[in-house]
Amino acid sequence: MTNVTDNLRQKQAGFTLIELLVAMAIIATLLTLVTPRYYGSVDRARETVLRDDLASMRRVIDQFQGDRGRYPQSLQELVELRYLREIPIDPITERRDSWRIVAPGAESKGNVADVKSGAPGKAADGTSYADW
Repeated sequence: MTNVTDNLRQKQAGFTLIELLVAMAIIATLLTLVTPRYYGSVDRARETVLRDDLASMRRVIDQFQGDRGRYPQSLQELVELRYLREIPIDPITERRDSWRIVAPGAESKGNVADVKSGAPGKAADGTSYADW
């Protein structure tokens, strides 16, 4: 009688191959639903950070111009004079040196009147990053 009970316990101890395959199929199905949403949210977060960084740098450039009566010569000058702690990283290109500098008009002094992203491509709303 103990041999029969031991054999039943050994057979019920593990999972069958079918059970494992069904579990893996369920997990794979859930991953196919979740993964696109994850990458979409990462892209939206990067775009939000880019918009915020651009707004912050533009605000600082305007403050600099108001304080000094001229535009800064470079983004590094904003850091050196402590208007910025550091030049932010463009979240799309993941580089600090990809910012595009827009010069002021001929009657203004300085080199940096505006800043734009140097990232290629388009945002989720269809606009080009370079136009922001």
